[in-house]
Amino acid sequence: MSVATTRTEAGVEGLVAPEPPRSAGRHPAVTFALRAIGPVLLLTAWYAATASGVLTEDVLAGPQDVVRTFAELWADGQLPEALRVSITRAGLGLVLGASTGLILGVVSGFTRLGEELVDSSMQALRAIPFLALTSLFVVWFGIEEASKILLIGVACTFPMYINVASGVRNVDRKVVEAARSFGLGRLAIAREVVLPGALPSIFAGLRLSTTLSVIALIAAEEINVTAGLGYLMARATDYLRTDILALCVLLYAVIGLVADLTLRVAERVTMPWRRAVSIR
Repeated sequence: MSVATTRTEAGVEGLVAPEPPRSAGRHPAVTFALRAIGPVLLLTAWYAATASGVLTEDVLAGPQDVVRTFAELWADGQLPEALRVSITRAGLGLVLGASTGLILGVVSGFTRLGEELVDSSMQALRAIPFLALTSLFVVWFGIEEASKILLIGVACTFPMYINVASGVRNVDRKVVEAARSFGLGRLAIAREVVLPGALPSIFAGLRLSTTLSVIALIAAEEINVTAGLGYLMARATDYLRTDILALCVLLYAVIGLVADLTLRVAERVTMPWRRAVSIR
């Protein structure tokens, strides 16, 4: 039957079933070009400012100098080692914080008792800026890797907790009751019903936590580091190497963008039914 076929409803004829919204198709090359406009304009403005002398080398090195420095540091092995150390720190902290936030969010959102026991403490701790904990973590855990990873973990816990708890509370209670009527226990309902229903919120929390893991990484690498991108930046500051400083800032941004892109791909694979509706 055609979509335009009329039907009788409430005694009125001629009502037409509405078409569902459709997303406007766009060639991948066009999408890539549109996304590249902003970065290309920024890069062009940066090059023009340094080439014309508006920005001198002691203020900010030009993009050509940054590319040359990247090649030099990569060739002598300093940059690959620094990236490995920094990505490991951020990754371990993200896993720790996201796992903690996920568990506490499910506990708080799934039962009233869990919310009463967990939520007030989490809201109080969330109000403390994680940067304020840096000195305490150095006293408690020393200047080794533990303090850095734990600081990143703390920063990642709260956005994950907030989103997961909200997503669990918003799961349709009728579906939960239906699962109970089929004899599923609490753990089975949490695993088979609640967590799949809260997936959009879980991914939202994970993306926020990923962004914060990079921000916290920058703060953590100020704690007496001897390796990593923070160490390269500290040495570059001593010698006023703005090319290395600019390179490290760009690499922090790339780490965050790659991690976010990976999560977006995982979100599309996990939830293929979620597609943004484009308006022509």
